[in-house]
Amino acid sequence: MTTDDHQYRRGAGIMLLNRDGKVFVAARIDNTDEAWQMPQGGLDDGEDPWAGVLRELEEETSIPPSLVERVSECPEQLRYDLPPEWRHKVWGGKWKGQIQDWFLGRFTGSDGDIDLATEHPEFRDWKWIEPKTLPDLIVPFKRDLYRRLLDEFAPYLKG
Repeated sequence: MTTDDHQYRRGAGIMLLNRDGKVFVAARIDNTDEAWQMPQGGLDDGEDPWAGVLRELEEETSIPPSLVERVSECPEQLRYDLPPEWRHKVWGGKWKGQIQDWFLGRFTGSDGDIDLATEHPEFRDWKWIEPKTLPDLIVPFKRDLYRRLLDEFAPYLKG
């Protein structure tokens, strides 16, 4: 923990692999750029990070926790900073970025189990991609975090 952790929103994210070793990514409704991201979200006060990421995944994609096997987790929390021009627009300007717990999970369902038309939709499209292409598809300010995750989870990734 560092002295400025209170300036970061607590969250969790998941690198979700299918049976072919590809990673689930989705395009946000509120971002018209061709940026794709892995599921992530804020944690409620006192919420266990694994439980929180499964809740977020289901809220965003309709994938129930029963279709996700926990494979690994990043041993330390990772953070990213929002670009200064975004800080007043996101989360009411309360935080300058996120500090997150990250997990690697295996999706045991089928593509038919994924439905973005949730109660509060966040994504407009989704796809499975090769893990190595993750940094090229995410918004620039999250690239280093995604590279770190690829390094961390490399023993579990194909190719």
